[in-house]
Amino acid sequence: MDDVTFAVLGTGGIGRRTLDVARHKEGLTPVAACDRNGVAVDHDGLDVAELLDATEGNIASGPEADGDTPATPESDYASDGGAAAAEGGSVDDGVKQAGEGAGVVASAQGEPTETPIDDVIAESDAVDAVLIALPNLEHDFVPRVAERFADAGYEGVLVDVLKRSRVIGMLDDRAEALESSGITFVCGAGATPGFLTGAAALAAQSFVEVESVEIRWGVGLKSGYEDNRGTVREDIAHLDGYDIERAREMSEDEIEELVAERGGQLEFHDMEHADDVLLERAGVCDAEDVSVGGVLDVRSDEKPTTTTVRVTGTTFDGERGTNTFELDDATSMAANVNGPALGYLKAAVLRNRAGDYGVYGPTEVMPRF
Repeated sequence: MDDVTFAVLGTGGIGRRTLDVARHKEGLTPVAACDRNGVAVDHDGLDVAELLDATEGNIASGPEADGDTPATPESDYASDGGAAAAEGGSVDDGVKQAGEGAGVVASAQGEPTETPIDDVIAESDAVDAVLIALPNLEHDFVPRVAERFADAGYEGVLVDVLKRSRVIGMLDDRAEALESSGITFVCGAGATPGFLTGAAALAAQSFVEVESVEIRWGVGLKSGYEDNRGTVREDIAHLDGYDIERAREMSEDEIEELVAERGGQLEFHDMEHADDVLLERAGVCDAEDVSVGGVLDVRSDEKPTTTTVRVTGTTFDGERGTNTFELDDATSMAANVNGPALGYLKAAVLRNRAGDYGVYGPTEVMPRF
């Protein structure tokens, strides 16, 4: 396929790693990136090494020192997806700048702006695809961002790594507008939902009836915790007794206290993860037959448990069995989120160029290597 130009909305942990991983993928040229403070655009291709180096250790989002909380979808406040701190370092020893001088604007390629998403939309004629690497700390945040692209007449690909089941319905509600604009949207295209959803759909092919799908993930984030605060905050919303509103309002000190109380590990059960809706719409099983849980360790790089997908069902000859798919413990969160996300992005561009528009889940699209 021809080279694909793409933009990244959000240069927190997921966004930064997307740019980094793209350097190892053929046929991908990042031409724009933004966070809450600024935007960088180069139609010939961003200097990713310079951008990552300049922004390493800079914090461009999340609650401010005075206790402010991330903004609502009406603004672009949370458009970097989380703090962008140095791998292996802490905020205290990694920060170069903070506040208005942080993030993309620290790069020689960056320009300050109060409307980063709109600025990327203004350049979208030169952009084949957009990866939305924003924390969905409002239920309809990602769908509303997609709607902004459609309203602007964007013709291309949108890919996100959202998590919550209810967001799929919000995107489906906008499917007609996205299709009319000429947008191909692949939703939930990270690890889970995404990579593991697709694995479950493949594993289900052995059966004529699927009884259950169990997804159990393990993530170690010591070296990337500061670089993934937006993601961690969104995960906290899945804990018993928490929701998006409570997680959004938590200060950094409160998050640190919660992590400390649980020994550095956050364990999740029966998460509202979009794998259930996405597998149901693919005809694999009912959403209620899908369970998702996992363990996040923010004090160790090692995975606290092996990421596993177990699909149990009955074959055509009446045998009951379980197909199991495992990710090697050596593959990092970045490898298992950003690699598939870019693979889905490349596949979506092929669909878009063929005139195939609308909203798709990862079970309906096979990622391109």
